Amino acid sequence: MDNFNRRRFLALSGLSAFGAWMGTASLAARADASALNPRNLLASPRFASSPFTLGVASGDPSPDGMVLWTRLATEPLVFGGGITPRPIPVQWQLAADDGFRRVLRQGSALAHPELGHALHVELQGLEPGRPYWYRFTVGGHESAVGRTCTLPAATAQVDRVRFAVAGCQHFEEGHFTGWRCIAEEPLDFVFHYGDYIYEGESQPGVRRMNGQPFTNLRNHVGPQIYTLDDYRRRYAQYKSDADLQAAHAAAPWFVTFDDHEVDNNWAGAEDQDGTPSEVFLLRRAQAFQAYYENMPLRRSAFPVSGHMQLYRRARYGNLMDLHLLDTRQYRSKQVDMAAREQVESPARSIVGAQQERWLFDGLADAAPRWHTIAHQVSLGNYAREKDGQVVSSDDQWSGYLDSRRRLLGHIQTLGFNNVVAACGDAHRHYASDLVQDNADSGVISSEFLATSISSGADGQGVDAMARTTLQHSPHLKATTDKRGYVLCDVTRDAWVGDMKTLDQVMQPDGKLESWKRYAVAHGRPGLQEA
Repeated sequence: MDNFNRRRFLALSGLSAFGAWMGTASLAARADASALNPRNLLASPRFASSPFTLGVASGDPSPDGMVLWTRLATEPLVFGGGITPRPIPVQWQLAADDGFRRVLRQGSALAHPELGHALHVELQGLEPGRPYWYRFTVGGHESAVGRTCTLPAATAQVDRVRFAVAGCQHFEEGHFTGWRCIAEEPLDFVFHYGDYIYEGESQPGVRRMNGQPFTNLRNHVGPQIYTLDDYRRRYAQYKSDADLQAAHAAAPWFVTFDDHEVDNNWAGAEDQDGTPSEVFLLRRAQAFQAYYENMPLRRSAFPVSGHMQLYRRARYGNLMDLHLLDTRQYRSKQVDMAAREQVESPARSIVGAQQERWLFDGLADAAPRWHTIAHQVSLGNYAREKDGQVVSSDDQWSGYLDSRRRLLGHIQTLGFNNVVAACGDAHRHYASDLVQDNADSGVISSEFLATSISSGADGQGVDAMARTTLQHSPHLKATTDKRGYVLCDVTRDAWVGDMKTLDQVMQPDGKLESWKRYAVAHGRPGLQEA
């Protein structure tokens, strides 16, 4: 295929999945359905059972609003969700109290079959820094009640924010107990760093996990997922989990994807299997649509031409700026870590030039007391022993050393000493200081990497991999492969990461504990035990 035709095919491959909505994205996301009256409207729907089997959620809060989400499905694991494939009006309410004695806003939104009957009600004009409660009704059925909140005004004097960092929830490998624990925490928001679903087909029988025989706790429905219907059903299976639903209903979420929402270790327009880019982009486009349908995202993230705008920023008063990154969509393909010229090449990036400029500009803002980089994979340059050799990951910032050096160099040059990174992906907790790999830079920043909710099953604690990683990573303070999340408690004087762990996830109701806590003092980079 010549270059012109290939470029045109790449463009059209994205359009094929999304062209029907490119001119109507704002209409599809509109909160008020009163102005929309499609000819095929199912005006008076009736359901034999509740269509709210996938729960409710809110997300992307701002000082004056947020997104309210639900998706209709009476039979979640059936293609189409058991819902008539016609637009359906759904009523929503926002109240000042959980008993809905004081309803502040209400309206109707259309659940479109083209969007899997998902709803994204985007509200604005609300009061800053306060809680709200919401619910949906349709066809005589009422959803669960969700609690959400707006962010403080951008210039408000704020003394504290508490949020959880979590992700990597493999359905087959454990109960989602961590989400139940998060639902019970008094939080301002949740940051989900990615791997909301896993794309693979369940393997029957016994396999190896953590060096031990392992049998799936529960199995995926269907084969490896490739089509929009496949992805929709996989999200429905995960979202049917009561613990996950509880966490969504308890607080607003900021979400971003990593790799398994599409395919393991994908990078830009390429997968790990050598699939032609123009073919992989067809799959990626369908995965992006399913992700949008199932997440409480604003219309700014609506997929267009096979692309999603996911990197964005949120300001929590004058206390903290949250910089949410996308380290998948713009990254260069991974390379062999033995090829040091390529690993260190300035031509390769994990975030792309435009996103990097956006991040650098945001970090240069002196207004917030703290900056938090909320991303997917470790910025820490961790090394461990494997087959007698010392290795580091090609899929993390360690595989994109020029990107890593530029970011840490920028943070150091700014000199604010107020940047902390929060991420996940590795299925184990890491608490680490961040230094340049090729200079005696001193501590520039610190990172809390949250372990998985369930991926990796129960884990072994401080195992052999943890010990060799600690041995070869001098700025790593602590690591364990138990499941859990990081509870972040940020005040004006300190940024504290509390690494929560569960003793088990293969059995329900695992015991939660605070494994280790580290603090970063404002203006003094470096982790200290708290």
